[in-house]
Amino acid sequence: MKELTSLENLSFDTLYSSFSKAFSDYEIQVSEQELRIMLSRRGFVPSLSFGLFDNEELVAFTLNGIGQFNGKKTAYDTGTGTLKEYRGQGLASKVFTDSIPFLKKAGVAQYLLEVLQHNTGAVSVYQKLGFKVSREFNYFVQATSMVNIPSKTLASEYHIGKASLEQKEIFSTFYDFTPSWQNGFEAIVRRIEDFTIIGAYKNAQLVGYCIYEPNSGDITQIAVDKDFRRQGIASALLTEALTANRHSNIKVINTEISCTSITAFLGSFGIPVKGTQFEMIREL
Repeated sequence: MKELTSLENLSFDTLYSSFSKAFSDYEIQVSEQELRIMLSRRGFVPSLSFGLFDNEELVAFTLNGIGQFNGKKTAYDTGTGTLKEYRGQGLASKVFTDSIPFLKKAGVAQYLLEVLQHNTGAVSVYQKLGFKVSREFNYFVQATSMVNIPSKTLASEYHIGKASLEQKEIFSTFYDFTPSWQNGFEAIVRRIEDFTIIGAYKNAQLVGYCIYEPNSGDITQIAVDKDFRRQGIASALLTEALTANRHSNIKVINTEISCTSITAFLGSFGIPVKGTQFEMIREL
């Protein structure tokens, strides 16, 4: 087994091969194109991502995204994996621990990750590595054909139209919670060509918005001004996104569990909670 190695010079084909093997027993499989998009959106930096090799094969790795989170330069775990036959040897922990000096040298102040709550083994490992739970998230998945689109109509003074990230300062005033790493504006900008951004307007005033990814079915952000809620605005925005969706599923990833209103809202469309995650942070 070789020492820790940066993935800077690793071809994408080799990376995808190891990624696919490491996650072959997972419920959801990722295509080559989906991995490219995922890594791009999450800020993947090969020179600050690391792995362990055995006879030139990448057998354990952590793919790090780099960006800003809560005002600090942050490394984000976009994917940690170990090939099945190499598990149980502590390789993932070794990759993380040995990478810390390189991340600190690059000015990274904290490390951020998300982990499924039912994956108690991984949660325990991260806690032993010094991570603490910062938030709890729900994620939602439903077949597009099973979504219930209500027959509500907006009052005549409202309309749905185009919006843009130039309005993001207004968007953020509508938040009930800060978006997770993959749903933040920095992530959206990295793949802006993939997103559609729409707004709800009362005359010329922006009162709600939705950012979604039609090709993947991902509803990335949706929020309404607190002074204009319970008037069908969120329903109109989500209906517009559902109508434009080109994927067989619709998904909403990482809403805060404490925000019961979004859970109830999505439930009213027949979009149930699929699972829960911990967001975990460790200062470096």
